[in-house]
Amino acid sequence: MIGLKKIPKRVVITPPKMFVLGFAIIILLGSFLLSLPIATQNGEGLNWLNALFTATSATCVTGLVVVDTETTFSLFGQIVILSLIQVGGLGFMTFATFLALLVRRKISFRQRLLLQESLNSSSTQGIVKLARTILFFTLVAEGIGSLLLAIRFSFDMPIKKAVYFGIFHAVSNFNNAGFDIMGNFKSFTGYVEDPAVTLVVCILIILGGIGFIVVSDVYENRSFNKLTLHTKVVLSTTAILLAAGTVLVFILEFNNPKTLQPLSIGGKILASFFQSVTPRTAGSNTLNIPDLTISTLFLTIILMFIGASPGSTGGGIKTTTFATLLGAAWAQITGKRDVEFFRFRIIPTMIYKSLTITLIAMLLVIVVTMFLSITEKTNNFLMIFFETVSAFGTVGLSMGLTPELTSFGKIIIALTMFIGRLGPLTVAIALAEQNEKENYRRPKGKFMIG
Repeated sequence: MIGLKKIPKRVVITPPKMFVLGFAIIILLGSFLLSLPIATQNGEGLNWLNALFTATSATCVTGLVVVDTETTFSLFGQIVILSLIQVGGLGFMTFATFLALLVRRKISFRQRLLLQESLNSSSTQGIVKLARTILFFTLVAEGIGSLLLAIRFSFDMPIKKAVYFGIFHAVSNFNNAGFDIMGNFKSFTGYVEDPAVTLVVCILIILGGIGFIVVSDVYENRSFNKLTLHTKVVLSTTAILLAAGTVLVFILEFNNPKTLQPLSIGGKILASFFQSVTPRTAGSNTLNIPDLTISTLFLTIILMFIGASPGSTGGGIKTTTFATLLGAAWAQITGKRDVEFFRFRIIPTMIYKSLTITLIAMLLVIVVTMFLSITEKTNNFLMIFFETVSAFGTVGLSMGLTPELTSFGKIIIALTMFIGRLGPLTVAIALAEQNEKENYRRPKGKFMIG
């Protein structure tokens, strides 16, 4: 009797796997370009690990750097970094869709699925139109931001340099990357009381961080009552976090002689607002981070962990996840059957997903912090914890540890940035074997909690 050959299981590349693979390829390409002699001012190129770290930080729109961007990279190297930021911020599938539309190619259903995963959209319906809207909005926001920053910088530097600085920092901050070319890791500390720079950068960060779906919804429905539930939750949560963060930073740093104390009252408010905005995954700063009080640093860690909103250029667990968890806790405390927002009942699946994302994120932060506490030379636990959350939230704020990382530490932080940008749940799904749905359910079980 002739035995039947076992048919090999077909390998299916799901949208999450393609999403992970696409970002990995972009990072490797960026690493190669940054390692070329033409990429650095000394003509030697970066070593492979520093090139990989920088490419990961740029593609994952984080902003953590092991070398100073302005003094290390040539114009070619800086343009490579800026290109990685733009592709990483928009998402490689959005960028690929833009190229396909330019050459009038039809977008296949599979490409629409990948685009849906990239934009964190709930449906493929109208996804190509959304991609067009995103590209248009990105060009307009970055264009206006570049112009305003260039005009302000033209008072401090030659016009050509001012234009380049305007473009670089507008693209970097709209995509919540936090890379800067001010030199010597100082970011915008020289403009701490300058409303032109501070407010333009803050607006760019907020617009990039609330999510493209929200921006599209606000543009089409200019009344709060007509907005979708998602948009209402994102805008209200963002507003509360920004207001609370500004007030707390103002209070906590008011008498700190290294930060707010020497500033005018207007400067104090501007600096407090900026320091509340930037932990929402941007990474630029007008106050020197190591000079902040311990309480402000801990507040910054909380804001970095929450991060931006779904479908945006930012990382973190996301504002909607945070809001859902608070809503679930409040419903449990008050004895309500359902979690409700704006007179809508939240389905249990969303609550489970929020819990899963937060738990995976917390475990990741704990494990990475533990590893870094072993491998790095510093005994400053807060510095290690701060850097880990900054990497996970793709923020880019640093207390100074990143440039001093060991080789193993750089690899760990690079992986953390990668997971933070793609989302811990997306990476987990991409790596895990998806089981077929079971046709039965186990009997109910019960045990004590709390």
